[in-house]
Amino acid sequence: MAPPNNQKRVKGVQIHRPFIYGTTAKLFGEDNPKPPGTPADHTHSWTVFVKGVDDTDITYWCKKVQFKLHESIPNPMRMIEDVPPGGAFEVHETGWGEFEITIKIYYVPESLEKPQTLYHHLRLHPYGDTEEAKEAMRRGPDIKSWIYEEQIFSEPYNEFYDILTSPMPREKGGGGKGTRVMKGGMVGSVGERTASIPLTTRPDQPFSRETEKLEIKRLEEARVKVNDLMDKMSDDLKEKEAELDKLKREYNQPGVRA
Repeated sequence: MAPPNNQKRVKGVQIHRPFIYGTTAKLFGEDNPKPPGTPADHTHSWTVFVKGVDDTDITYWCKKVQFKLHESIPNPMRMIEDVPPGGAFEVHETGWGEFEITIKIYYVPESLEKPQTLYHHLRLHPYGDTEEAKEAMRRGPDIKSWIYEEQIFSEPYNEFYDILTSPMPREKGGGGKGTRVMKGGMVGSVGERTASIPLTTRPDQPFSRETEKLEIKRLEEARVKVNDLMDKMSDDLKEKEAELDKLKREYNQPGVRA
């Protein structure tokens, strides 16, 4: 899309906005009965979505989202738009099998940017003996396959830059002038559309600074373990090389034949 003559990119600026996409599935049962008209072979209800971290508003930069489902599903191309601020772009369906969902994110017109395409595998079951699978079983019947992502806007056009960095509309009542009450009882500035994420993890919010710290710790522990293994392999290799040199010397001594 060619920008209007008065639109120029803001040079040297990069803005990122976090969001989540993925699926949540649940097996049909007593606490999740089949809706009337559901095909007999369908075993799960599921939802595919794109939303802000901690349900923050992303509609000021995300205009609409297209979900391409499996061709066996009626009307497999679903375009979701006109979502209220803080809401999720989502599709609810039922089924029995897993497949890849194509997710196309369309930006607001002021961005003058082309849509972005993501791919996500619908997961209906926790797999294997991994810690992730065990944790999914402990959490209960909901099978969550959620991905944290950051949308990067490099050198956005000036009008879109103003939208990304302008204050959010003030909310009337509740927290007094200049404040708003957020999830978990936190009170924060109304002013800014930022890239912040929650400090602590909750069952409905797995992505937080706490999660980030735990992941960094896990990666550091893995790095130490890998280094230990590499040191051990290096010592073993030196030992084998010394043994090989010894055998060569013995073989090359006078009187030793093949």
